[in-house]
Amino acid sequence: MQQRTNHATSVMETVKEVVDSTAAQKVFGSPISQDGITVVPVAKVSGGGGGGGGVDGKGESGGEGGGVGVSAKPLGVFVIKDGKVGWRPAIDINKVIIGGQIVAVVALLVIRAVLKARARHEDE
Repeated sequence: MQQRTNHATSVMETVKEVVDSTAAQKVFGSPISQDGITVVPVAKVSGGGGGGGGVDGKGESGGEGGGVGVSAKPLGVFVIKDGKVGWRPAIDINKVIIGGQIVAVVALLVIRAVLKARARHEDE
């Protein structure tokens, strides 16, 4: 039974490490300075974890498991120049392309529907 407790403790320690690594201070990267301009990268960092264990009908360890996940997404940078701070967002080009494709498909479907409606109206 002692082995189960040690394993469960190590799973919880792993989950704690992941949660600690996604703390707010990890959101801002190290500032980069050159020629009087400082750039501070910013990211969205999130994570989570979980675990579980079981006991069979005889009171012995039945099974244990755990999982953790971490995700980081760049949001942009703060640019500091001459005492002024500006924000430059990161652009997710994949979302821009997918958005353009969706707009194009919808436009084609609308044009097709309008042309079919005109053709039916002319036939009448």
